Amino acid sequence: MDAMSAQLDAARLSSRPDPVTVAGAYKGNLSASDMHKFKKTAQEFEAVFISEMLRPMFENLEPASPFGGGSGEKIYRDMQIDEYGKAIADAGGIGLADSVMREMIKMQEGK
Repeated sequence: MDAMSAQLDAARLSSRPDPVTVAGAYKGNLSASDMHKFKKTAQEFEAVFISEMLRPMFENLEPASPFGGGSGEKIYRDMQIDEYGKAIADAGGIGLADSVMREMIKMQEGK
């Protein structure tokens, strides 16, 4: 399974355009630096979106006793869900970042 997962990850990553490549093909006035900023912002947005979609999955989980529960448990769980969202987005996400990035470019162009 590990070899198959690695092949799938490589295929998914190779199908995504690099911001520098996109900036080179882009005929507008955005620099590669702008494209990197757009990509980072889009990935952060995707991470937040994924976190919010994951949050209901954890609402009904009861903490294990004797060490679980309390306000610390809630804070830790919220941070854990946020990190899950970031990890999923960093691993390729659900494709939302690409769409958000395209829309950000369109907004910069004024279209």
